[in-house]
Amino acid sequence: MGCAPNASHSPVFLLLVFSGAKVPPVVLFVLFLAIYLTTVMGNVTLVLLISRDSRLQSPMYYLLRGLSVIDMGLSTAILPQLLAHLVTHDPVIPAARCLAQFFFFYVFGVTDTLVISVMALDRHMAICDPLHYHSVMNRQCCARLLALCWVVSVVHTMLHVGLLLPLSWAADAEGNVRLLHFFCDHRPLLRASCSDIRPNELAIFLEGGFLMMGPCALIVLSYVRIGATILRLPSAAGRRRAVSTCGSHLTMVGFFYGTIIWVYFQPPSQNSQDQDMVASVMYTSITPLANPFVYSLRNKDVKSALHRLLRGGRVAS
Repeated sequence: MGCAPNASHSPVFLLLVFSGAKVPPVVLFVLFLAIYLTTVMGNVTLVLLISRDSRLQSPMYYLLRGLSVIDMGLSTAILPQLLAHLVTHDPVIPAARCLAQFFFFYVFGVTDTLVISVMALDRHMAICDPLHYHSVMNRQCCARLLALCWVVSVVHTMLHVGLLLPLSWAADAEGNVRLLHFFCDHRPLLRASCSDIRPNELAIFLEGGFLMMGPCALIVLSYVRIGATILRLPSAAGRRRAVSTCGSHLTMVGFFYGTIIWVYFQPPSQNSQDQDMVASVMYTSITPLANPFVYSLRNKDVKSALHRLLRGGRVAS
């Protein structure tokens, strides 16, 4: 696709997805503010409980604490900017800020998917090889795995940022580029470009697909082994206990990976901008909001630690 004479390499972007919404901006502001504050409070509470309670020091909770920090970062990369747009009625975001938002969103989002796959490996070791669980999945190993997730995520994001930088954008007469989205996401940015985006699309489907499908395959294989091990357990109580330790993780896996695959790995002709936006709201806002509640409401140890904190003002040290 050729670029018009007024195409720009450093334009001003307009995030217009809510500009024509039938819902009043004040209602959207209150809704997303409530989501953001609840997300931060829920994840901060989970981080504090795991950090202070001696009963929550297993590798699973160490990884869960890391996931909570990532979820707060993912939500913070998107929602404060959206709230500012809603309260000022100004959808403008400069190119540098848009690119920074894209970078942090991608870093936190990809790290989230990788940590979720590491948590599946943790559940596999705990159920299928319990005798070696604490010697293999010790704190040093978990720290290295979390660090590896961050490094892979940053390298992956830098690749896509590098492919975005040379693009020109189809600007209007005032030099503005219109994005029908609520943040600087990959698909809307590519739709707004008038350059050849085939390298970007190829990177999404090949490198990005491998980075998403690899962890997804690890999760599937882990749970196939976990399922086979659970079926061989002699007691029904043991099977129920093993299933209960995996239920929260499986819930979030289906929710998070389902929305990501829906947005990024369908051909552009098969998913509309409205569908992209709805799915994006789910994994940028609802998933970080749901994680602490899913893991706490379905986890007896976390619920007990929270009850101890609320009753006595302190947790077990």
